Amino acid sequence: MPPLLLALLSGLIGLLLGLSGLLALRGSSRRRIEAAEVGEPQLPHGAADVLSVMGRAYVVVDGVDGVVRASPAAYAFGLVRGHSIVRDELLGMIRSARASGVTEERRVEIGRGAENTGVIVLDVRVAVLGDEFVLLLAEDQTEIVRAQSVRSEFVANVSHELKTPVGAIRLLAEAIEDAAEDEDAVRHFASRLHRESERLTMLVQDIIELSRLQGQNVVTSGEPVALSQVVAEAVDRNRMTAESRDISLVIGGSVDAPAFGDADMLTTALRNLIDNAIRYSPPGTRVGVGMRRHDGMAQIAVADQGPGIAEGEQERIFERFYRVDSARSRQTGGTGLGLSIVKHVMQQHGGRVDLWSQEGQGSTFTLCIPLMSEQQGRDDQADGAEGAAAIDAQEAASSRRGLRPARAGLARGEGGESA
Repeated sequence: MPPLLLALLSGLIGLLLGLSGLLALRGSSRRRIEAAEVGEPQLPHGAADVLSVMGRAYVVVDGVDGVVRASPAAYAFGLVRGHSIVRDELLGMIRSARASGVTEERRVEIGRGAENTGVIVLDVRVAVLGDEFVLLLAEDQTEIVRAQSVRSEFVANVSHELKTPVGAIRLLAEAIEDAAEDEDAVRHFASRLHRESERLTMLVQDIIELSRLQGQNVVTSGEPVALSQVVAEAVDRNRMTAESRDISLVIGGSVDAPAFGDADMLTTALRNLIDNAIRYSPPGTRVGVGMRRHDGMAQIAVADQGPGIAEGEQERIFERFYRVDSARSRQTGGTGLGLSIVKHVMQQHGGRVDLWSQEGQGSTFTLCIPLMSEQQGRDDQADGAEGAAAIDAQEAASSRRGLRPARAGLARGEGGESA
């Protein structure tokens, strides 16, 4: 074979070998890349759409407990961090469901925050989803559990509170029957029976009132309320009680702008505060009711000259049936629900109730109620001397019978209306 032809043939063969090697190398590289790539696991068809409209927190994990998909609520509850389930109890449920193929259900309490200061209650359900995935669903039951606990505690407290007057009425009725021939004894037991029946009536009325208030929605049923009329009505309802205890009611100040809410509820709250002030004030003293406008809020203060409330007790006095002095409450006829009703009414109206009190210096409760409109400029001054006196209860104590200077002026009724 001629040398030239042999050289051409050799070159052609070399070119073909080079091309085939290059193609093989590129194919091998492509296969290595494809093998190195880990495709994102895919949920069964339609599963993602269903999960998105369920309205529950959910987490989908793969065969090695890695999080494939999770809802924002799952992160908010602290179930997931990054791509991992962070709760060992939930991991145990996931592995158990994967191994058995049976749906796992459990109520779980999870601490929130770095120090687990809060607790959320979740109903958790774990089930196998397809061949590879496990689905965890979590529904927040915290508010439901809290409401059930409050309701159970309320029923228990009501039952306990009702036992005392009901039992006393039964015993007094038996005593009257046994002493039928003794006119003085019958009169004595009948008087005590009357007091116990009044106490029972007040307790039932307060329970009914609290239940009624809890069923109302001020946002949907409210209307403009003239607070001066609320004060006048609340004072009028307590006038006879005050007169029977030789206590004067002093009214000062006014607020022209209306508040949005329920007039009956606001009157009930203020009536309870005035009633408490009357019951805990010594005979011959005065109870002050002052009004003013401050930073778009109406402030209605009720100041008494009672024994005051210890600092350690002030956080609990708004609890249902809580009494600072149970023996004194029995003497004054309190049910332990009045301040709870006040707090609930203020919450319904978007306001609050503040307390200033010191032992031996009386107490001042202030209702802070949002007003519907603002006057031009800041109206930081009291609308009356007594209104400012009642509300500025945090001033230093005075020497007059242990009363603060502000409340002393209110109690004396300087420039105010005595009811």
